[in-house]
Amino acid sequence: MAYYRFLADAVVVVHFAYVAFVVLAMAAIILGWARGWPWVRNFWFRLVHFLMIAVVVAESLCGVLCPLTDWEDRLRDLAGEPNEPGSFVGRWIHNVLFVDAPSWVLATCYCLFALAVVTMFFVAPPRWPGRRNAGR
Repeated sequence: MAYYRFLADAVVVVHFAYVAFVVLAMAAIILGWARGWPWVRNFWFRLVHFLMIAVVVAESLCGVLCPLTDWEDRLRDLAGEPNEPGSFVGRWIHNVLFVDAPSWVLATCYCLFALAVVTMFFVAPPRWPGRRNAGR
């Protein structure tokens, strides 16, 4: 039982890391664009960032439960716990991740965030692989 509880908490941590990457990468892209940091124009970084938010948008628009949420719930069931995180870290991260709002509100927020990510592709376009920076 403790094994499943540990795995459920680990899934929550991975879920939190996913969300943190998407949000913090966007902040870094905006800040890096303003400060002239060249690494925020890395094509692969920007592509991964876009694909990560695109998956979230697709899931929300299709009404699909996030697989990480589903895995956490199943592991908590196997641990004999209610679908609430049992450890301190699990509860804390769970409370940060899961907002009590209607699904349409969350889907709208995800879509607006994705629109901001796409907008940054035009405002601060990534460097395509294999192209040399003209300024160097």
